[in-house]
Amino acid sequence: MSINMHTFHDELSRIIDKLYDTQAQNIEKAGQICAEAIEKGGVIQVFGSGHSYGFGLEMRNRPGSLYPVHQLMMDSFVKLGYTTLADYKDMSNIFERRAGVAERLFNLYDIGLEDVFIVISNSGINGVVIDIAIEAQKTGHKIIVVTSWEHTTSEKSRHASGKKLYEFADVVIDNCGPMGDALLKTDKVEKVASISSITGVIIGQTIELATCEKLKADGYDLPVRRLEDSEENIAHNREMERKYEGKLNNEY
Repeated sequence: MSINMHTFHDELSRIIDKLYDTQAQNIEKAGQICAEAIEKGGVIQVFGSGHSYGFGLEMRNRPGSLYPVHQLMMDSFVKLGYTTLADYKDMSNIFERRAGVAERLFNLYDIGLEDVFIVISNSGINGVVIDIAIEAQKTGHKIIVVTSWEHTTSEKSRHASGKKLYEFADVVIDNCGPMGDALLKTDKVEKVASISSITGVIIGQTIELATCEKLKADGYDLPVRRLEDSEENIAHNREMERKYEGKLNNEY
């Protein structure tokens, strides 16, 4: 296989077409769950570690995004003074792999009973994402999982329970990426051009679209961040900030 932008475009287009063809129904289900949560006063809680962290950034804090989206962030332990930056970055004792860290992270925030969780992991086999799903399930929250089905079904779980992330989901969305994430084969062992971030952007945006579609059908005013180019739009955004005060992290 040639390693160039044209081959990447062709292969990526194939994956995106597969995503739309096979996952539309699951994305619509996810949007329905999110819309129901918002209508009850809930918030969409998003968590992903590693590169999956970008999924939450894609869904919030920009014109056109839903206001009630909150991201669980590992660095909140430092920002809120629960540990030092040196301890957080200690590679000899990786922070997110420590016992109980998911429960502690869960308890850092004002998570309401009506909230819904989106948990993202390409492999779906590592401890912290599974622990977050376990915590969410304990308290009765619905869980949407975004993962690579090809990857997660090809490896054993690294979690003590032996389970994988998708086993805790109410809805599973396959990002349709390959085992290991990289898409293009070289003439040697390695592959290049990882794609889970790209398909993640599409999934995040289409979940929001499906959510807005359901809210609109129900006659619910869309809680969407507006471009602040008029007094009306500025007033709308301030109203949304007051409505969700204390429940969202608005910093990047």
